[in-house]
Amino acid sequence: MIKIIAGEKGTGKTAKLVEDINTASRQDNNIVCIERGNRLDQLLKPNVRLINMKEYPVEGFDQLLAFVGGICSKDYDLTHIYIDSIFKVANEEGMDKLETFLTKLDLFLKDTPVTAMIILSGKTDDFPESIKAYL
Repeated sequence: MIKIIAGEKGTGKTAKLVEDINTASRQDNNIVCIERGNRLDQLLKPNVRLINMKEYPVEGFDQLLAFVGGICSKDYDLTHIYIDSIFKVANEEGMDKLETFLTKLDLFLKDTPVTAMIILSGKTDDFPESIKAYL
């Protein structure tokens, strides 16, 4: 399952993400949060696995999908994947590319217990219907 937290810059998306991660981490220890940089490391519970994408040679949505697949294969009991600022994490722009990524990710996660929550910046009215379906 995929869920998207969307809105313009400064609307509290990251605060909602942190709250959701910390709530889930009280019940579960199988949580991964992917970001580019270290801005969340002091805000998350210690049992959340935080991944800084600056440390990995991942460029683009296809490589990000493969990276997520690798995480899922290592952590077979994973329940939550959080991605903060999807365009920054993927190091790629474009709603059409994001749509393709979401379709592939949804297909990949379809038969798993994993929930993916993604932060997406922008005006929700401007998003394509295929992306709005995840809001």
